[in-house]
Amino acid sequence: MRDIFNKTLQPSAQAVIASGLRPFYRPMATRDGETVVEGVPMVMAACNDYLGLAGDLRVIEAAAKALDLYGTSCSGSRSVCGTLPLHEELEARLADFLGCQAAMVTTTGFQANLSLSPLFGRGDVVFSDMANHASLVDATRLGWATRRLYRHSDMADLERQLAAADPDAAKVIVTDGLFSVEGDLCRLPELAALAQCYGARLVVDGAHDIGLLGARGRGVTEHFGLPEAVDLYTGTLSKCFGSIGGVVAGPADVITYLRCTARPFIFAASMPPAAVAAALAALHIIESEPERRTRVFRLAHQLAGQLRALGFDVGEAGTPIVPVHIGEAELCARLWKEVFDEGVFTQVVMAPAVPVGRATIRLSLQAVHTDDHLSRIIGAFDVAGRRLGLIPGPTAATVPPRRTEQSPEAGMRLR
Repeated sequence: MRDIFNKTLQPSAQAVIASGLRPFYRPMATRDGETVVEGVPMVMAACNDYLGLAGDLRVIEAAAKALDLYGTSCSGSRSVCGTLPLHEELEARLADFLGCQAAMVTTTGFQANLSLSPLFGRGDVVFSDMANHASLVDATRLGWATRRLYRHSDMADLERQLAAADPDAAKVIVTDGLFSVEGDLCRLPELAALAQCYGARLVVDGAHDIGLLGARGRGVTEHFGLPEAVDLYTGTLSKCFGSIGGVVAGPADVITYLRCTARPFIFAASMPPAAVAAALAALHIIESEPERRTRVFRLAHQLAGQLRALGFDVGEAGTPIVPVHIGEAELCARLWKEVFDEGVFTQVVMAPAVPVGRATIRLSLQAVHTDDHLSRIIGAFDVAGRRLGLIPGPTAATVPPRRTEQSPEAGMRLR
């Protein structure tokens, strides 16, 4: 008899766990581009707080006021007792910000994408980029539509599949706006043209681009100058907005339909008051301080250029997500540990988040990173890369790690 517990991880994940390197689930305290991991202060280069708003005093104060006024939780779903004036204000503000008729906010960004599932009915066809976030993948699985995967940003492959589909079927193309691992943008002009040609709707998950791209931070549509190209947006408030939560924005009748049919929305407790207030404060800053976007892109350009000059493969995306492609998972984890020991915390991305053999160190830049932070990140990769023979130059095998043990109190300055 088979046992549901009789499951095993992929060999690459097993190897990393067996190595004891522990790149995941480390407890830490993070703020303003720095973190304290197990008592050791480090540069944080894995956080998606691109604009540095999670630690902004104005955002913190707004959250504190909401906490004092409304408490910690609504303790119910939006439809019963979980709708505050703050929720409706945030929805109206986000709809206006994105140029949409209406919006609904969810408790997480993952939940926002799952709430799309009622749109994917029997006989419909969903065309999904193979590099889409797991939440979009699960949304299409949760619905009843036929799912078609097209190769990442391969517009010829997408067009072949669109042309082969039943011309009478309802069709939708779903894509990330800014892909979270490689840091590249969706090919919005081509996607919009194909959607129009084949009568498909276009849904874009702006988790990583809303707040970051465009002159006013409105995401990939503003970046490409195509404000009418997207039929429905999803997004998260846990990145540029320095909070937690998600959003679905689009035509008013579609948002009303999802409010009444999307089980991940209907049966979930509402977004906490402090998180709503924090997102509202962050939205004001996003609209009024474009210099934050300018700075984070400048830092990303410098970092990518200097890592490339050292001999690392960082791609050509040009966004605040800078991937360092390594390939083999265990080697990637070893590089993570070497960089960690040099005082920089990064993110390892391996299968199933990326294909086997494409393990990557993912770096995220923040507007609150200083020039010294940047120098420390580059220096850590220089030493670690030479120590492992990943980049050319004299070996650094005999150079001891600079990481030193500190007391837990070292993290108090970050709070």
